[in-house]
Amino acid sequence: MPIRYIFLIIALPISFYLVNVAGISTLGLSEYIPNGTKSDSLTKTVTAELTLIDGRMKNLVPKSAYLAINSTANEFYLFEGGTVTRHEKCSTGSYVLLKNGDLQQWMFKTPKGEFKILNKKRKPVWKKPDWAFIEEGLPVPSINHSSRFEYGVLGDYSLSLGDGYLIHGTIYQRFIGLPVTHGCIRLNDENLELVYKKLAVGSKVYLF
Repeated sequence: MPIRYIFLIIALPISFYLVNVAGISTLGLSEYIPNGTKSDSLTKTVTAELTLIDGRMKNLVPKSAYLAINSTANEFYLFEGGTVTRHEKCSTGSYVLLKNGDLQQWMFKTPKGEFKILNKKRKPVWKKPDWAFIEEGLPVPSINHSSRFEYGVLGDYSLSLGDGYLIHGTIYQRFIGLPVTHGCIRLNDENLELVYKKLAVGSKVYLF
């Protein structure tokens, strides 16, 4: 689907930033001013305001490679130098609610907002959280029990966004493009390797 502009709304305590991740440019005035209401003074005022907004927005766009993830469409955009260099499918949270009686519950959704890569790992090992055992109907083991550690299920690479959320691979590649995860972002092998190589620790990731 052709997309000209993708706007990410990043909530801040005082205001909202609109980040145009597809390349920022001032739109034609006809899109803002209805026919019959144009005037030289109004045109100049709007042009000046749009130029000011453009300048502020450009300062928000990372200069290095970054990632934008559409969790509704399950698509990602890799940007380098303000240009989309890869746009393909990914998988995000399923929005399934898991309950453990009346004591605990988990909603498996991908968070939204501005994040950054906190660390990168090759051959990552998944340390299964409590919900993974409850989901399988198994007793929850001690925190460092050997049954918590699984090898090979996250693909060859992982990139951490914090709070347990990762960009990683999957052994179920046929499900890429569907909302099937517990909140992490899954990529196929080829795209995961590319993103791992292009993004550094500190690189921005926008989830919307």
